[in-house]
Amino acid sequence: MTPADLADLLHATAAKVLVERGLDPAVLPDEVTVERPRNPEHGDYATNVAMRVAKPAGVNPRELAGWLADALGAAEGIEAAEVAGPGFLNIRLAAAAQGAIVQKILAAGESYGRAEALAGTKINLEFVSANPTGPIHLGGTRWASVGDALGRILAAQGADVTREYYFNDHGAQIDRFANSLVAAAIGEPTPEDGYAGAYIEDIASRVVADNPGVLDLPEDERHEVFRREGVELMFAHIKETLHEFGTDFDVYFNESSLFASGAVDKAVAELKASGNLYEKDGAWWIASTEYGDDKDRVVIKSDGKSAYIAGDIAYFQNKRARGFDLCLYMLGADHHGYIGRLKAAAAAFGDDPDTVEVLIGQMVNLVKDGAAVRMSKRAGTVVTLDDLVEAIGVDAARYSLVRSSVNSSIDIDLDLWTKQNNENPIYYVQYAHARSSRIIDNSAAFDFASVAPDFALMTSDREGELIRTLGEYPRVVATAAEMREPHRVVRYLEELAGAYHPFQSDDDMRVLPKGDEPVTPLGSARLELVKATRQVLANGLGLLGVSAPERM
Repeated sequence: MTPADLADLLHATAAKVLVERGLDPAVLPDEVTVERPRNPEHGDYATNVAMRVAKPAGVNPRELAGWLADALGAAEGIEAAEVAGPGFLNIRLAAAAQGAIVQKILAAGESYGRAEALAGTKINLEFVSANPTGPIHLGGTRWASVGDALGRILAAQGADVTREYYFNDHGAQIDRFANSLVAAAIGEPTPEDGYAGAYIEDIASRVVADNPGVLDLPEDERHEVFRREGVELMFAHIKETLHEFGTDFDVYFNESSLFASGAVDKAVAELKASGNLYEKDGAWWIASTEYGDDKDRVVIKSDGKSAYIAGDIAYFQNKRARGFDLCLYMLGADHHGYIGRLKAAAAAFGDDPDTVEVLIGQMVNLVKDGAAVRMSKRAGTVVTLDDLVEAIGVDAARYSLVRSSVNSSIDIDLDLWTKQNNENPIYYVQYAHARSSRIIDNSAAFDFASVAPDFALMTSDREGELIRTLGEYPRVVATAAEMREPHRVVRYLEELAGAYHPFQSDDDMRVLPKGDEPVTPLGSARLELVKATRQVLANGLGLLGVSAPERM
């Protein structure tokens, strides 16, 4: 019996009890809350349903909890139900009912933890979207990990997710990039507002090699060649780096296409016509302060040129025209103001501002030997995705970046994440999968197929704790999707590994027979439990884009 099954049983039981007592079952909430007590001595699960319902029902909470305890005591799969405190209900499941969780996991396989809560919802998930003027830095790397994991989690809840990279190939930063390439090619110092690093010299050399005579062209033509081909080479590197990191996109959207197609002019004209842009000091503004921005934003400058936000407005309109119900943006710490301006853009088009959702990610710092790591070998001034992967590997990089809420800054200790022991969080989780795989492989030497498992025999605290932790997985995934918090899956996997390692290390929890001992119904049940554990570990790691090794 999973927590969801127990919640359904509680709801049905409470409704029946209320009717039998002449009370209105309509006072029940749509969903009954079921939680695992911090102290296992209080039971397997606890609920506050009696306390929530008592007042509107017009009864004493402890009295109502007592009625529920009596009714639940007779229910199949419930070993005991006891009233605690002012009206809490502590519940213990029968061992066989807990065993049903194991069977449910094995029957579902890779689909265990998946649901249809977001079925029919079309989501545009835009993340990374780093300017093609340099390698992906640590902030973008965090989004490459978190964004990809979030996309997988939303899809696991039934959403139709499109992963999109907004290719910023329009604007002054591209001109500065081209100027930096030209300077490197002709042996001049990097422009004051330019980009530095070995990668600039590499790209400049490639452009020259691919375009003989480019340095002899007139200045404007030369600049255009370096601009066009430099951006192409840089973006090819970014895409390759992300692919090797395990993050791929369904759509790469070019910002320049919005201007070339006239989409920006069209969007601005619509907003002017509807009165949702106002004119002041010769410029056109959008009232983004109404949606949390710190000031209204200029859309068309006084010289008639488009401000950066003009492209954002047209881009949002484009997304909605493509049929997306929700536009999710994952932006860096310095983009907090975008929440208000993007919601204002939605409202200006007569749309619901909640079709826009913006997640802001905080800073990432690398630490080695207790000191900050600040310089990149290739980029010159920043630490990049390539640097992090070189230091700790893809799996550890992805896992470490998604492990904490994006609302908090994180320090990645390179010494910790390269350790091959249980101090390293990803090692701890992956090792649980490898240990369970080894048990399953070794079980082939015994005749488990001829002995049916008896889950009612698994009555120990270690077995119960592991089973109940497995049962929490679907709820964790659902909450991670609802809250847009992939780190919940990471922390759950560590909790699951924390329940599994003591189970497998306990001699009293032996799964495989020793010597000539026969396979027993209890041993067979425990093998099923190990299989279920491995399945959930693999499912969870898969949502993070992290491998589940069978040997370590």
